[in-house]
Amino acid sequence: MRTSRTTGERTQLKVSSEVGTWLARRSSKSGDWTAADLVAAKHGTRVSVVIPARDEEATVGDIIRTIRHDLVEEHPLVDEILVVDSRSQDGTARVAVEAGARVVAQDSVMPELGGLAGKGEALWKGVAATTGDIVVFVDGDLYDFTSDYVTGLLGPLLTDPSVAYVKGFYHRPLVGVASTEADGGGRVTELVARPMLNMYWPELAGFVQPLAGEYAGRREVLESIPFVANYGVEVGHLIDLLESRGLDALAQVDLGHRVHRHQSTQALGRMSGQIMLTMFDRLERYGRLVSATPPATLLAQFQRGDSENGVEREMVLTDLTCAQRPPLNSVRPPAETVLRETA
Repeated sequence: MRTSRTTGERTQLKVSSEVGTWLARRSSKSGDWTAADLVAAKHGTRVSVVIPARDEEATVGDIIRTIRHDLVEEHPLVDEILVVDSRSQDGTARVAVEAGARVVAQDSVMPELGGLAGKGEALWKGVAATTGDIVVFVDGDLYDFTSDYVTGLLGPLLTDPSVAYVKGFYHRPLVGVASTEADGGGRVTELVARPMLNMYWPELAGFVQPLAGEYAGRREVLESIPFVANYGVEVGHLIDLLESRGLDALAQVDLGHRVHRHQSTQALGRMSGQIMLTMFDRLERYGRLVSATPPATLLAQFQRGDSENGVEREMVLTDLTCAQRPPLNSVRPPAETVLRETA
């Protein structure tokens, strides 16, 4: 008996086959390259590391010192370490300077454009304030950072010119009061980002950590895409690059293990809303889904009130509006032109 398949089933099989091929070809491990290997492969390529940080004085110093010792002094791989201070209220900027990084205040970069709030804004400003041919992004709240994070992300970019953008992934434990769940971190990924990507961009189903904060890209690529100002920035990158460059220009690297500060459930709810709005924006932008009514941007959440005064629950409203920065190359001349003019 012959079994026929619907068009949808055939499409799903084709996508699944493409993802499987991509996984085998474009996935690697940080240990596949040493710092010495990458110095030899650098051939004059300038590398910038950008660390967005908001109130991270407890962790950012160790991250910077590790990069400086391993990848600046011992192996001349990294040319620039920049911390973007995202309106910190603690000593983040001071600690970062003492550790040996250059620090810029988020709102001091391209001030003529005004300031937006959010992680994506800090990343966009970090690209604008650096000059490296390759930019590596590392979150500032990591407790177990090693320089393998940077070398792992640089490996595909320095050894394969067809790779434009590299995403990190890792085991991410969820540390609770009574126990630790080995891979329980990344709750927003599993509950929101992954299901929606599989529905609408199944080509991206092979990314283990689509929301990871550790990734790297070539400058001309990063300057060609918009940056969502909030936590939608990472998923926005993957979708925009898939649409503009194709899946084969993207790669991922296993960085091993990641421990950082966990956010509250309500904070994760706000993050989820930002990511969902970003994905709805991309669905409309690329003609994959047209909505008669745009999604509302106000998120209502409830927190404990003042029970002594008869208020058991208090409603808190948060505006999750999907503000974003345009491609950097659309608002200023290319870096080469700026360098020639200032030389």
